[in-house]
Amino acid sequence: MQSELKDQQNMRIIFMGTPDFAVASLDILVQNGYNVVAVITAPDKPAGRGLQLQQSAVKQYAVSRNIPVLQPEKLKNPDFLTELRALKADLQVVVAFRMLPEVVWDMPPLGTINVHASLLPNYRGAAPINWAIINGEKESGVTTFKLQHEIDTGDILFSQSVVIRDDETAGELHDDLMATGAGLLLKTVQALGSGTAAGTPQAHIKAEEIKHAPKIFKEDCQIKWEQPVEQIYNLVRGMSPYPTAWTMLAGKSVKIFKATREHAQPSVAPGEAISDNKTYLKIAAPDGYLSLQEIQMEGKKRMDIEAFLRGNKVN
Repeated sequence: MQSELKDQQNMRIIFMGTPDFAVASLDILVQNGYNVVAVITAPDKPAGRGLQLQQSAVKQYAVSRNIPVLQPEKLKNPDFLTELRALKADLQVVVAFRMLPEVVWDMPPLGTINVHASLLPNYRGAAPINWAIINGEKESGVTTFKLQHEIDTGDILFSQSVVIRDDETAGELHDDLMATGAGLLLKTVQALGSGTAAGTPQAHIKAEEIKHAPKIFKEDCQIKWEQPVEQIYNLVRGMSPYPTAWTMLAGKSVKIFKATREHAQPSVAPGEAISDNKTYLKIAAPDGYLSLQEIQMEGKKRMDIEAFLRGNKVN
């Protein structure tokens, strides 16, 4: 145990990440005695009504642990590259960060590894958690792999699957995979340190057979009521709590955070709403209804459907 801890302290690690998802992975390295010599994260950005500068979740954690923080605007900046080389890292770890140029990911002797929230090669891209639920998958997971030129295509080190519950939202799956990813990262770094991590090339699957996870835009979030109710229900789950599925109701945009679906022959046309104006509000699809549970009308706060109906009548 003592020699293992010594090896951990001798391995110099640079951690790159920005949001909450990455903090769990950074924390597990720190808690297990690894020498994280620096954190690379996004520059502080103005946010909120006062446009005060906000630090990323990873920076806040690093500062609380007295870990040096670098926040380059451009990853090819010569001054940044000089700082990076001076840190003499053995390994770089990337979790929920931006794309790295080769001059960065190829720098340390053990290379650069990434924690990705899908079972690669499926769901390569920016939004794997959302798209897995939107597409009705019953299983997701986490993969660690070595970075190379093409995004999310490097040799796989380890993977671990996670069951997606029938009513699970993207936010809930995010939290499940955040914890799973941290544990898988620890396993990966331990294997790299002991020389037992053997990378496996990703299977040569035809591009059209791989499911992708591109960045999500506002138009992707709009509900199309001519689609089957199961597909609409999965869209709502896969966009909750962010970026959130939305529709128009009484001429206003409404975000839908939570809903249930009913398989039935609807009595109204797809996209039309029915309600008792007390306890339920349902919108028809071709083969059923989406029953709204938690919504937010533009300019209003998020509320459950009964609270919404107390102040809004639906014809």
